[in-house]
Amino acid sequence: MSGTQQLGSLIQSFFIDHLVTVKGLRPSSVRSYSDTIRLLLCFIAEQKGTRITKLALEDLSFGHVIGFLRYLEDDRHNGVSTRNQRLAALHCLFEYIASREPAMLETCQRVAAIPMKRTPPAETHFLERDEMQGLLQHLPRTGRLAQRNHALILFLYNTGARAQEVAELRAGNLQLGEHAIVRLHGKGDKWRTCPLWDQTAKQLTVLLDSPGQPTAADDPVFRSATGRALTRYGIYKVVRRLAKHLDDPGTNRTVGPHVFRHTAAMHLLESGVEINVIRGWLGHADLTTTNRYAEINTRTKLEALRATEPPDTSEVHRTTPIWRTDETLLNWLTNL
Repeated sequence: MSGTQQLGSLIQSFFIDHLVTVKGLRPSSVRSYSDTIRLLLCFIAEQKGTRITKLALEDLSFGHVIGFLRYLEDDRHNGVSTRNQRLAALHCLFEYIASREPAMLETCQRVAAIPMKRTPPAETHFLERDEMQGLLQHLPRTGRLAQRNHALILFLYNTGARAQEVAELRAGNLQLGEHAIVRLHGKGDKWRTCPLWDQTAKQLTVLLDSPGQPTAADDPVFRSATGRALTRYGIYKVVRRLAKHLDDPGTNRTVGPHVFRHTAAMHLLESGVEINVIRGWLGHADLTTTNRYAEINTRTKLEALRATEPPDTSEVHRTTPIWRTDETLLNWLTNL
């Protein structure tokens, strides 16, 4: 087999056998891998002054990978997070190549050793309860699209679902009886069950019972004006249109679907729901991801404490920190 045929065969088996069959990735994830590898092959072909169909396995060199990562940041102006996402896809590809072609092992090991760039932790923005309540109260209610939008916002807030999970939601995933629940298809091809409030179940029932809304088990719950399933981007556009007025330039808060996910988590935590329950509710694989909400909640409480400190004590010089001298405050902070 020639080097060109070898490369084509490996990439094909990487997608069909490895990503789909072995790893069981969802179509959206497979498309992301495809986009990265397409960009890499186009970059290498341009560097070599040849067509993609003429590339051989040996052209997937360490130098070309380094050049590709630099190209992403310098020429395509990709951010660090996008660069890291592309690199993760390349790590996976070269790990697969190493398992199939021992002659490429050294190159694959060098690519695997390329580190991710450090990124500052993303800010976790959420809506306060009064903001959330105000949004729901002022949503239009008349017309099929208004009913859909009301159900969508309520569903996002109730479940904390990701936009992709909402886009893939089908009527058969809902049980709208006395104890209403929804089954969500999350990351890693994992399913989870989430309870629905009576209000959410009622609004979904109204939506599904509306004229022209098919309710077969595999029919999408949230549809566009043309009757097709809302895409992830379509959901984003609907949310932006309804909640843009809640943007906060002071904190760089832009209200999109994921803000409702953070809002659901924070409000559950504030209501006393145990952190492990929230982890299952949101479908987090790692408890560390969920713990950030607890950290934010504690920080918010401390800020509230400082804001309510009596004015006549705010400027008093203390030689010993208050938390070491005030037993009541120490106990309160310990029990946060």
